Amino acid sequence: MTDTPLLNISSSNQSENQTNSTICPELEDWWDIVYYIVPKYINTVCVIGMLGNVFVLFVYSLHKGPLKIAEIYLMNLAVADLIFLMCLPFWAENINNEFNWPFGNFLCRSISTSITLNMYTSIYLLVAVSVDRYLTFVHTLNHREIWSKTMTKGICLLIWFFCILLSIPAFMFRTVKDYPQWNISACTLDFPSPTWERAESLVRNVVGFVLPSTAIIFLNFSTIRSLQKTARARRALRAKGCKRHKGTKATRLIFTVVLMFLFCWTPHHFFVFLDTLYHTKVIQGCFWGEVINFGEQFAYMLATTNSCINPVIYVFVGKYFRQKALEVFSQFIPFLQSYSSSTVKLIFIFFYK
Repeated sequence: MTDTPLLNISSSNQSENQTNSTICPELEDWWDIVYYIVPKYINTVCVIGMLGNVFVLFVYSLHKGPLKIAEIYLMNLAVADLIFLMCLPFWAENINNEFNWPFGNFLCRSISTSITLNMYTSIYLLVAVSVDRYLTFVHTLNHREIWSKTMTKGICLLIWFFCILLSIPAFMFRTVKDYPQWNISACTLDFPSPTWERAESLVRNVVGFVLPSTAIIFLNFSTIRSLQKTARARRALRAKGCKRHKGTKATRLIFTVVLMFLFCWTPHHFFVFLDTLYHTKVIQGCFWGEVINFGEQFAYMLATTNSCINPVIYVFVGKYFRQKALEVFSQFIPFLQSYSSSTVKLIFIFFYK
């Protein structure tokens, strides 16, 4: 996830109101909607997301068998999502408090940094998962023979290190700042110059979204084309049955991954881009200021959903995860061991499909 647009609330309108207060309408009723809906939604996402990601880590950590390469990435993704989700209640309370930050300067910086870190790590771990799927389905040679798990863990460490570097500006420039005109002390980004602000927005858009999402789309759709070619070849050879179903299921899962990621994240980065245009005066006026202010709040709310649904779209629909979950829980619930495999499959299909 990204840094929440904490004090873009009417900050873009301040100069407008000073120069022509009759043009900019008062929108307190609209902000009351934000204060009422957004915190409740964020807290709901937090509860559901933490339960899901804790369950994922519980299964992967306690399973006796070795983790697959993709599962190593997914486990890191669950950790990144948990870090973000633990920060959400603070942001929810901040919005509920009408952006008056009550938790002090240290939490302002550290929580903001954690949220920014999640945005970068999540998307680059998703790139790594997409690369793994691409090599698995597109290239016939088994890349796992040369792509060891030690190398995979090293890639995860590099991703975390790279994303920590990208998160440093959030720690450096986040601070609690007084805004007497609104009678609040807000946790806001206070850059030394407009150039810093534009550079940070550019990095967030390009490095945090455009480049990795382009890679994700290319890799996944290349995988889909490969699966479709394989399916056509199997049909030509009359090789139907479970193999065909596996390819179709993989194609459906890849579509879900790409579409849900874009659905959750594109609006947020779109409004970050609009905010950059507004501050550089490419677009001006109260209309654009209010569109950006309200749009950022609800787009951020939608972006938080990605961490909540990650356990579903990346893990829970996978049959191998269900098998691992069964094996883990059979250690604690002995009667599960006496169930037939067909009964167990029906139980997991009911809950996870």
